[in-house]
Amino acid sequence: MNISVVKSLDNTYDTMVLGVFENELLSTTEKILQDSINYLVNEEEFKGKFNQIKSIILPTKEKPNKFIFIGLGHKDKFNDEKLRKSVAKVVNEGNKIKSKFMVLEPMGINEGISIGNATRIISEIPILVNYRFDKYQEEKKETTVSEIKILCKNEKDWDIMVSACREGSTLARNTVYARELVNEPANVLLPTELANRAKEAGEKYGFDVEIYDEEKIKELGMEAYMQVAKASENPPRLIVMKYFGDNENKEDILGIAGKGLTYDSGGLCIKSKNGMLNMRADMGGAAALIGAMSSISEFKIKANVVGVIAACENLISGKGYRTGDIIGSMAGKTIFVGSTDAEGRLTLIDAVHYLIEKENATKVVDIATLTGAAGAALGNAASPVLSNDDKLYNNMRKASEISGEKIWRMPCFEEYKEQIKSNVADLTNSGGHPGVMTAGMFIREFVQDKPWVHIDIAATSWADKKYYCGIEGGTGVGVRLLYHFVKNMRK
Repeated sequence: MNISVVKSLDNTYDTMVLGVFENELLSTTEKILQDSINYLVNEEEFKGKFNQIKSIILPTKEKPNKFIFIGLGHKDKFNDEKLRKSVAKVVNEGNKIKSKFMVLEPMGINEGISIGNATRIISEIPILVNYRFDKYQEEKKETTVSEIKILCKNEKDWDIMVSACREGSTLARNTVYARELVNEPANVLLPTELANRAKEAGEKYGFDVEIYDEEKIKELGMEAYMQVAKASENPPRLIVMKYFGDNENKEDILGIAGKGLTYDSGGLCIKSKNGMLNMRADMGGAAALIGAMSSISEFKIKANVVGVIAACENLISGKGYRTGDIIGSMAGKTIFVGSTDAEGRLTLIDAVHYLIEKENATKVVDIATLTGAAGAALGNAASPVLSNDDKLYNNMRKASEISGEKIWRMPCFEEYKEQIKSNVADLTNSGGHPGVMTAGMFIREFVQDKPWVHIDIAATSWADKKYYCGIEGGTGVGVRLLYHFVKNMRK
């Protein structure tokens, strides 16, 4: 989809979109358009209520001959989230009436929505709405809307709008790329293939990528990671991505670990048939990290970021680790294996320790499809977050507000730490309830004294049904969140 900002219009577009606030209905000097508005108001009872939508197709060859009216609700209550949903509804309506080329102005500008924010959102949402994972289907699920022009009426807004349009459309495309990675079947996206995809992204967007094989992983002492990986015949790959864009602060390095389980059977603690069905998506954190690194590098954000993915499969064989085993870790701590299905945290702790010890990370973020308890706690509306640092968390919260990818902070009480202690080892990987906190606290044991944020996207990285800006499958959550977090970190 092509999205751009224009200063004037020609007669090539077929559809005009008009956002209408409640009780502030439009008036125009164009008789045919005013007649249409009067018809909507009088016959269709269109009042501009939020999410109310009506379309009119005129029986003429002159363009535009299609008009979409979207209700924005009360002006003082309109916000970024409502704008996202309004744009999504417009695009879906455009596909329904077979629009091809749409024009709209930045809708809903008020004290809470800047022209830049509005333009970025309008540039993001259509790409997300129109995404389909149909590469393995003979019959493609076509959408008709292929071009959108955003009209700039004030010259002073031009540079802001053009920049915001580029940012929004790029973030959306990298979110779609993350969705594509999550949606790939596990027989295609093996750990080696995930490493290849990261390498390709680095070459395309300009960040460095190093891939370590199992021998190097063992040499690094990543025993917890290797215990998870060793049951599979498909070898693990440690993916290290580096972007250095702040030469003035070379020692200030953000380390991000993304969970990269390309398939998780649960190991000997095997999941049910339904529980395993979508476990190709257990690398949603890795997908988000690759998408975010691509965006950070493309826009040359002033920051130093190292991303690490401990990619592997958690399968079953005679070589696999067992419940009751005591294993080591790169940090030297011993771990009692309470469950082979609590594998993600074992890969993450070695990735986090690597970031601190080998890449000199001064701040750490991890993002992972970590616990079923995340959905039990918050549903799929928001990702639970743990942090040991208020300043770092507040930056993540601000990134959440900008990106629209919701988060909610959970507590790090010392009582939860008691549940991950073991009588026979330093820690246990299965610490009981509440699972969101005990899993996060397990990772916290390996961040040393570094400021840290943990994001559990287990419930938000996958959609079981169509939602306002996507369809069933991977959501790509985390790409925009991490990008805005890094972008605003210097501020």
